Amino acid sequence: MRAHSTPQALAQRARIVLRAADMDQPSNLQISRELSCDRHTARKWRQRYLDLGLPGLQDAVRPGRPKVIAPSTRVHVISVASSLPQDQDRSVTRWSLDEIATALLETLSTDPISRSSIWRILQDVDLKPHKSEYWLNSHDEDFDAKAQRICQLSVGALESFERGRLVICCDEKSGMQVTDRKAPTKPARPGQRERREHEYIRRGTRVLINSLAVATGQIAWTIGATRKATDFVAHLKRAYQHLPRMERYDWVMDNLNTHWSLDVCRLVARWCKLPFEPEKLKKGVQRRTFLSDPSHRHVFHFTPKHGSWLNQAELFFGVLQRQFLARGSFSSLKEFERRLERYLKEYNVRHAHPYRWTYTGEPLVRDTPFSRTWRQQRHGRACFSPRLKRFERLFYSPRPYRQQKA
Repeated sequence: MRAHSTPQALAQRARIVLRAADMDQPSNLQISRELSCDRHTARKWRQRYLDLGLPGLQDAVRPGRPKVIAPSTRVHVISVASSLPQDQDRSVTRWSLDEIATALLETLSTDPISRSSIWRILQDVDLKPHKSEYWLNSHDEDFDAKAQRICQLSVGALESFERGRLVICCDEKSGMQVTDRKAPTKPARPGQRERREHEYIRRGTRVLINSLAVATGQIAWTIGATRKATDFVAHLKRAYQHLPRMERYDWVMDNLNTHWSLDVCRLVARWCKLPFEPEKLKKGVQRRTFLSDPSHRHVFHFTPKHGSWLNQAELFFGVLQRQFLARGSFSSLKEFERRLERYLKEYNVRHAHPYRWTYTGEPLVRDTPFSRTWRQQRHGRACFSPRLKRFERLFYSPRPYRQQKA
């Protein structure tokens, strides 16, 4: 009765029982007057306590109104919402509640069902057929093997660096727009955000070729107007001069044709002191095989198709976009290059650090359990226990790095 977590209805029933157990043996009418309740309520809970004991103070099971919607109808609703509209011979390209109800009537010949009932059925299983998101499927047959190889390089970059092996992630950020606002930007003030002019003048574009040392976070860059094979070769020479001297180098990059050109093969052959035979490197497959030879001092690791997100250079480009490009205003190309050079130098001196890479290349699993979804939190049924339910542990195993940590 005194516990703060006890529901007030249950606490009131406990007061009735305790008052009835006093030495003066009060009547139901006296108890109802003292506790501000009806005398029939006092009689009911006194009798329930005498018959059933303490469990009798709990609410009895209330079956409620019988379900109107049959389980088979629920299955049909979920089945239709889980398919594409064209699969159900519909002319629309996205589902709505009205379209689902019409499809159930015309295609499956089920009983009429309201929009609100369909909405509740979909909400119970957290199904939202009216929403969509983009995704990209890689058609690379060796995607898993390539992804695991690159991820193992990223995870073990620090240990490899201590053994004289440097992992370098190389990529281009092309088409950087050099824009100049028609009016100067007004700084933020108390109660007012920073204001930028909507109209701008385009001064041109520039290309940034960047190489990131995974173990240290240091970068080497080249700024130019194009990203041809000659530009990439010049960048490799510059990166090799500015990055630490090691016994072996692992270069991670995507499958752009300039990354496995004949000029790149000539440069790698000179670095590794190997004979350069152009007649054996006429095809792209032969060049990629030559550059990926693990016996060389400089080994190129190409990301799988549509797998450029495995390249850590993309992480630095995200930082560059937020801190420099997003709100920049440049009056000319020369000013853009000068300020970008200054930013990159300051980044190497003050902010360069190795990124915390945790993905090991294994298939991704659902990270948000059903009990923590926004819908469950909204209805007050969210369970924030660190231990997952049994069906969640069976179907959605934890991530690999969490297993290692445990």
